[in-house]
Amino acid sequence: MPTAIAVTDPDLVLASPDRHTPTASVLPVGESQDTYPLDRAIIDVHTLIEQHGYVIALCPQSAPDAVVHRLHSIRSVLESDRIAILRPELPPLGMAVLALQLRQLSICDFSPGVLASAARLLAHYVYAGAVVGSVAKLDRVPVTLRAHTKSWAPGAQFAVVASPQPELVKLTGTSGEIPAGPSFGTHLFYAAGQQTTDWITGALAPAWRVHGMTETRLPGESARWWATGRPGSPGRIVEFAAAIPDISVLYQLVSSVRREECHWCGLELIGDRCGFCAAPLTASETPLAGARSGRSASALAPAAASARAALPRGPH
Repeated sequence: MPTAIAVTDPDLVLASPDRHTPTASVLPVGESQDTYPLDRAIIDVHTLIEQHGYVIALCPQSAPDAVVHRLHSIRSVLESDRIAILRPELPPLGMAVLALQLRQLSICDFSPGVLASAARLLAHYVYAGAVVGSVAKLDRVPVTLRAHTKSWAPGAQFAVVASPQPELVKLTGTSGEIPAGPSFGTHLFYAAGQQTTDWITGALAPAWRVHGMTETRLPGESARWWATGRPGSPGRIVEFAAAIPDISVLYQLVSSVRREECHWCGLELIGDRCGFCAAPLTASETPLAGARSGRSASALAPAAASARAALPRGPH
């Protein structure tokens, strides 16, 4: 069985693009103890480990501390080193797209350790952002004082890209400036709250030359992440995420990175940190890996940036 990919909310599960891609397991640890008690969560994770061998759980950075504490409690009670808890710095829809990519790759011949550490690499290729009506309370993307001031103008709209490079532009209707997009072929996912999607479909998608678009439901965590309202309340927001849809390209991207062995748990990894035990490469391993591979293994961001040129381009 492939490594299990789990998420903390059903809104983070995108539809499988084909019959081969497994779905994600949902661990609703953000719900109350009455709705989803800890003992049930422990049983669910134990069952996943028994069925799949390893579990990779994705949890948004904006999730409350209680959610993260419950995940770590589950791992502690089970005394298992087969549970990876990953919290990439992606908005909720971008997180859902990353989970989909990991689900696609879970059926390939990657070991659990490589698959878990590949999340950091793949996150650099997810262009995630949102159209919001205000950036006055947004603290996850740099916002200038001028932009804060413009947020109070009636009908103001902003396009904000959070990953891989933060960018903010003020929108004027369906025209105006477009944030910098990917130079390789992507599929665009978008989800609307109380905003129209005209700018996404009429301006952003053509400018980014996406290969296709899919509308999905807005994750409940989006309002908290983008500071547009109460969690679970849609607010004035349209979230979007463009990412590589082709499993063969994803496979090539991950397999091209040098693999190391975690000195703590013994699993394979790519990059500079194990996805399961979080142990970093030792000081002696990192320079050696960089020397042998021709690039530093201290971080995946430089490798991701240099590899973009080899990806298939979007249509011109």
